[in-house]
Amino acid sequence: MLTRRQIGLGLAGLGVAAAARPLPGLGATGQRQFPQGFLWGASTSAYQVEGNNINSDVWTAERAPGSPYADVAGDAANSFMLWPVDLDLVKNMGLGAYRFSLEWARIEPRQGEFSIAMLDHYKRIIEGCHTRGLTPLVTFNHFTNPLWFALAGGWHNPEAPDLFARFCAKAAAHLGDGIASAATLNEPNLAGNLASVLPPKVVNWLVPADKAACEAVAKRFGVPLFLTGNNIWYPDPAAVQTHLLKGHALGRQAIKAERSNLPVGVTLAMVDDQAVGNDTSMRDSVRERLYNPWLRAARQDDYIGVQNYERALWDAKGRVEPPAGGDRNMGGAEVYPASLAGVVRYAHSVAKVPVIVTEHGVNTPDDAVRQRLIPAALAELHKVMADGVPVRGYFHWSLIDNFEWGFGYKPQFGLHSLDRQTFARTPKPSTTILGAIARANAC
Repeated sequence: MLTRRQIGLGLAGLGVAAAARPLPGLGATGQRQFPQGFLWGASTSAYQVEGNNINSDVWTAERAPGSPYADVAGDAANSFMLWPVDLDLVKNMGLGAYRFSLEWARIEPRQGEFSIAMLDHYKRIIEGCHTRGLTPLVTFNHFTNPLWFALAGGWHNPEAPDLFARFCAKAAAHLGDGIASAATLNEPNLAGNLASVLPPKVVNWLVPADKAACEAVAKRFGVPLFLTGNNIWYPDPAAVQTHLLKGHALGRQAIKAERSNLPVGVTLAMVDDQAVGNDTSMRDSVRERLYNPWLRAARQDDYIGVQNYERALWDAKGRVEPPAGGDRNMGGAEVYPASLAGVVRYAHSVAKVPVIVTEHGVNTPDDAVRQRLIPAALAELHKVMADGVPVRGYFHWSLIDNFEWGFGYKPQFGLHSLDRQTFARTPKPSTTILGAIARANAC
């Protein structure tokens, strides 16, 4: 199973900012000052760092015959036990916010059976954030689902939106008082859409492998369809997107019913799509297919979460190779600092709500690339904010090197490296760069 951070997709991006008044004080001096209260944070997701999520759909998918996963999550970063260490990393960097996710499979390991002990576990993390002066942004679902949910067809199941909303209601009732902002789903716009933009050689291998693994699990459990939360193959992508959109709306309503003043949004994976030449049709069709339904839906939200790692160039025939030279990530893709600003501008132009950068970073073993990317990208982000685009925070992906889905543990997105034997976290020099910016609230 590939993930959006390695495959170099063109997913959406550059546009014209919606008319808005510039924020006071931005660009007023030689130093790029961010607004008071701007959130500086780092992100993780439960499955990728906690370890031993044995009731999760992905835990089973990793072990299926012919699975496209290069590795199994196993202990991951052992963050289920070491979450206080992770919070200390965030605090010690000089950041003031932490984005993490709930593991639905822990909270509802069997359909209709909710674990108070697991809800209390996440409540302790939220309380740990407040004790350290950190603002918690909590994602209710970061790709992974309970095994029972996947065995019922996952998001292909018409009952999925209501099942998800029930989970959101239970979690919000127990945790809502301490959460600063909530996200219902992580990058749901990718579901059923990746195969349409992946390189043909990748599609020809990955989709059949993913399909075969799902069929093997379905056969093992005697069910007609098994689908994980981050499948590549889907029998009916349109149905999955319909159910996810409904699930987000019902999830938001369920969370708001427990705490009406809790800001709720959704996070989208967005690549900065740019048109080459005068024909914008290819770029615009990519945007419409992969982003715009969700950006329009986000008009009912309190904010839109934007997650960006690169740009894509499109002419009338298809994707164009970027210029040679400059930094490259581990997969060889261009590292383009202005891409973040491009997607933020475009997302706001359609959604018309404030933006939080819920993920941004680079997969590289060379931390010098990350050290160059962070200030350069934030300088470009500051420009769109000075133009009046309301951006409320920046969360870097990721706090630590972790399990990156189909690629296992090879990718290195972390601000901290991870020793998988001792679970020791070691800060990289980029922590100093981002920390200094956060402490000054300026770049």
